[in-house]
Amino acid sequence: MTAHIPLHEALAGTAPTEILRQGELSATLFRFPTGIPALRLANARGEVVVLPWMGGMVWSARFDGVDLAMQSGFDAPQPAQSIAETYGCFAFHSGLLRNGVPGPEDDHAAHGEFPCAPLQRAWLELGQDKRGSFLRVISERHYVMGFGAHYRAFPSVTLRPGETLFDIGLSVQNAGGKPMELMYMCHINFAFVADGIIEQPAPFTPDRTQVRRAVPAHVTPSPAYLSLIEALAQNPARMQRLSEPAAYDPEQVFYLFGLGTDAAGDTHLMLRRPQGDGFGIAYSPQKFPQTVRWIMADPDQQVAAFALPSTCQPEGHAAETRKGHVQWLAPGGRADFTVRAGYLDRAAAQACGTLISSLR
Repeated sequence: MTAHIPLHEALAGTAPTEILRQGELSATLFRFPTGIPALRLANARGEVVVLPWMGGMVWSARFDGVDLAMQSGFDAPQPAQSIAETYGCFAFHSGLLRNGVPGPEDDHAAHGEFPCAPLQRAWLELGQDKRGSFLRVISERHYVMGFGAHYRAFPSVTLRPGETLFDIGLSVQNAGGKPMELMYMCHINFAFVADGIIEQPAPFTPDRTQVRRAVPAHVTPSPAYLSLIEALAQNPARMQRLSEPAAYDPEQVFYLFGLGTDAAGDTHLMLRRPQGDGFGIAYSPQKFPQTVRWIMADPDQQVAAFALPSTCQPEGHAAETRKGHVQWLAPGGRADFTVRAGYLDRAAAQACGTLISSLR
């Protein structure tokens, strides 16, 4: 049995209000000083802060005293229409009708219409499934545009007792009468870890770990930067260990291919910290046929998005259409996505490393 508890944005005040507690699981509404309402899901080992009425984004995550999110100049979410206006979150839903950095032929916003979109409804679910107890927050966006797309989307976050990995989900249904384009990336912005080691179930060879040669409009390339891209095209293994922070200013982007999967069809990647623990992510490449890596360490933003599960690459609508990466949802069709991400203590990191090695 699953209990459903409606959430009301007006109940989120400056003083935190606990609205549910079951064992070690709890849910607390509060409002940032910037005015953005938020929900804190917590268990005995940490917490996840979600923005249920603003894109369903995960603003922050902290487990066993370790902050997982990127570093930036944003100490709180800001009222925003585009993600660049509040770019400090742990994860956001990028897409859905358009995605990536717009190219010269595109007129869409960077990362699409969804990251900061207002959501009309939110609720909690408390229940049990085959994996045990869970606490989940779900939001709903009903998007309809005259002479355009019509969809319902449901971002979610699921936390379980005693676990430091949590599920980030998105379901989207085409509510219109015509086929609908779909471009979706689960954009998870882990913290940059100096001397961290990326472990992946694929070799760091040019055919499997491919540097992006296209330079996006927001990057001003220098001769040294272009030379570095050429060097990485020949030897992407240079970036397996994050020992050159200056090399990520400006950003570097890679595309991963042929990631190994476990018996359930999921792939696993990890950023191992020098302390022996790490950050982990798992998802189905069947659902997410593209995997993007984005690393940046400039004076204002430090992020190691070592695996961004996606249906497309981030080159904008026109370029991705030419590549055949834009998916279509038939009228009434639905797509469901889940990514498990979070913190790995030393024992869990060791087990994850062993698993990844077996999948290569």
